[in-house]
Order: sequence, then C-alpha cells, then structure tokens
Amino acid sequence: MRIHLIAIGGAVMHNLAMALHNKGYRVTGSDDEVFEPSRSRLAGYGLLPETTGWNPARITTELDGVILGMHAKKDNPELLRAQELGIKIWSFPEYIYEQSKDKKRVVIGGSHGKTTVTSMIMHVLHYNHFDFDYMVGSQLEGFETMVKLTADAPVIILEGDEYLSSPIDPRPKFLLYHPHIAVLTGIAWDHMNVFPTFENYLEQFRVFAEGIREDGVLFWYEEDRYLQEMTGGLKCRTLPYAAHPYSNKDGKNYLTGPGLQVEVPVFGNHNMQNIQAALEVCRELGLPDAQFYEAISGFRGAARRQELLAESDQVKVYLDFAHAPSKVKATLNSFREQWPEKRIFAFLEIHTFSSLNRDFLPQYRDSLGKADAAYVFYDPHVVESKNLPPLDRKFVGDCFGTSNVDVLDEKGQLEAAALQFGDGIYLFMSSGSFSGMDLKALAAEIAEEDHT
Repeated sequence: MRIHLIAIGGAVMHNLAMALHNKGYRVTGSDDEVFEPSRSRLAGYGLLPETTGWNPARITTELDGVILGMHAKKDNPELLRAQELGIKIWSFPEYIYEQSKDKKRVVIGGSHGKTTVTSMIMHVLHYNHFDFDYMVGSQLEGFETMVKLTADAPVIILEGDEYLSSPIDPRPKFLLYHPHIAVLTGIAWDHMNVFPTFENYLEQFRVFAEGIREDGVLFWYEEDRYLQEMTGGLKCRTLPYAAHPYSNKDGKNYLTGPGLQVEVPVFGNHNMQNIQAALEVCRELGLPDAQFYEAISGFRGAARRQELLAESDQVKVYLDFAHAPSKVKATLNSFREQWPEKRIFAFLEIHTFSSLNRDFLPQYRDSLGKADAAYVFYDPHVVESKNLPPLDRKFVGDCFGTSNVDVLDEKGQLEAAALQFGDGIYLFMSSGSFSGMDLKALAAEIAEEDHT
C-alpha cells in the first residue's frame, strides 16, 4: 500500500506516518515547514521529506491514496493534482475509521479531559497486556507513537476531537468514528473560529451522541447540564458517572471506596472524573476492577498535563495544557485543592483564535480567582496574524474580572514576573509555547532561586 500524507509535519499526522510505516506501508509526505519534534522523529523513520514545500509531481497514479492534513489549504497544489487524477483522498479521521471498520471503537469526546481519559485507558490496557490500537493527541510514557494501527487488534481507543476534519471536509473529526463505546466529559464553548455560537458548538455533540451505535453505550459526566438535556432520548445505553471518591492526605491522593485505598499521582476533582470515566470504559471492555486499580496507580499523565518541570524544597513549577476557560478554571482549582496553604502563581498564555477574540474573552471571567497572583500573557503579533482587532491590556484584564490578574504583552515581562515571588507553586498554562520561551530553563531558574 502506497500512501502520501499532505502536511506530514503535524503532531498527529507525523505519528500516523510512523504508524503506517510500522504497518509495512510505503509512506511519503510533504509539508511547507516541519518543526521539532516532528522533524527528528520523521527523520529517524526515514520519512522526512527531502525538500520542504509542495510539489504536484509527488502525486502520481501509483499512489493508493492521499491523506490530507489540516495544515494544508484547499488550493494546495498536491491536493489539486490528486483531485485531477481521481486519487482517493482521506481526511485524517476518515482514514482512521477506514483502518478500524472491523474493530470495536472506543471514542473519548468532550471539551476538556479527553486526552487524559484516553491516556488513562491506554495506560491501563497496556499494563494489562490488552491488544489494542489507538490514536491520542499527546505523547504518553510507554508508547512510541501517538497512533497505532494494526490488522489484528480487536479494539481501537480514539481521542474524539470536535475540530474540523480537513480543509475540504468541515465535519468535526469525532463524527466520523461511529463508536461502540463513547465518553462525553462535558461541554464548554471552544473553537469560536469554526463554531461562532455556543448553540452551533453544542449541536456537534448532539450529532455525535445520536451517531453512537444502537447496541453501544455512552458514559457521560452527570453534573454537566448540557449532557443532562442531551442524553434523554438517545437509542444507545446511557450511563452517567461522577468523580471517583478520593481523599488527600499529607499531599498524597488516594482513590477510596469500600476496602479500597489506591494512591495515584494525579490530583484534583477533574482528574477523579477522568479516572472514573476510564474505569467505566475498562469495565465495559471486560477488565476486572482490581486490574484497573493496580494499573492506574502508576499512571504518570500525558505530556503537558500537570507536568512537573522543576522543583526544590519550597518550589514546584508545573506546565499544563489548559487554555480554554473551563480548563483553566478546573486546573487552577485542582492546584488550590492540592495545596490549600501554599501560595500559587498562575501564568496563562492566550493565543488561540477564540481566546484572543474580544467577544469570547468574557468567558474567562473568574477563571484565575484561586491564584494568589495571576498573569495573562498574549503576543500582539499573534493577534495580528489571526486578523483579529488589536487588544489592550486593560480590556483583557477586565474580562478576567478579578483583582489578582495582571496582563502582559511582552515575553520579557512574563519572565521577570515569574522570578519575583519566591516560595510557592508555579503553574504555567498554555496550548502554545509562550512565544518560544524556554520554559524549562525558566522553571529551573525559579526553582534554584534562594528562597530562604
């Protein structure tokens, strides 16, 4: 099988390329730019394009198909050539479904927590030598790639992203997977650039839920009012779940229950919700509870989820992927719950289309209220690049609505702010890179400061 990937350098696309290479396919690809770590990983597999840029000569009738990544545009020369030649073109989720039509499909959806729930399920199944394929949106310890596709695995675990499938397919990705087992963790408006109203965004989840097979099951978080309204008339089984019972003692976190006390390294109510969702799925797949609890005690988290960057006796510096309002609030609340007596300093980068949009920014109100001091950072050049109206710092601060928030628009200001406090818990939150800041070096400097 010969497959060409247009926009091979994307986070998931380059992992798909490696997965297909591992499957024995002949894989080629192209992109106009390939950044690290995609570049090194593709090179290690012999899959890095020899030259950057688009070249329609790469597209010939010898190809069995083309997979189109989101980074490409509708007028991409290679895409146009494939259309001209009548070559089969798949979006990423279309191809994943094509490869898993005969498998039991487990899809984890929701506005928050889906990467963590997917990672938890993968970790537990892997620990218990369960044969499965997968696709997840973050690198996970113990897994070489973020995508695995084989001929024999009877089950595939899929993170169900609600973003668009490809430049020529505006359907949300998770609508193409048709799950036997599904999870919805909760709904909070995101991706304003493609879902301009909350009702439009909410409708995608309704369609997803209605698309679950009649012989399937949906596990849904019972305290989400939108899911309460949505799940009543579905044809599949619908089973609500709550946060797993837990306790915190001397800074350690335990799953609790009758005859149960299992220490876990993750913390916060939202992660106990994630654990319960993962438990429900593993039960549905036939895994005994005892094997789940033994495995989950060793779960260290997906990359950039409660990731400890540096620490000393009196300082801990964390990085988290939280960026949308509901994620920011839940993440900060979990840190306050874990360290009620410590000072917590929060640093949030807003850089997505939604978070930089004046109409969306009020959604962040009160999200940083639990921090002793909080800084919101944005790069004016990023605002300009997204063709959005300029922001001013006072307006952004007013949208957050609490007096502990300062707003910065220069990277140097942010670095200086992070070095002024001393003892405490430092939480950096972003789905980006803080405009290329060397966060690990900054974290090490914070931890090494003399806090006596």
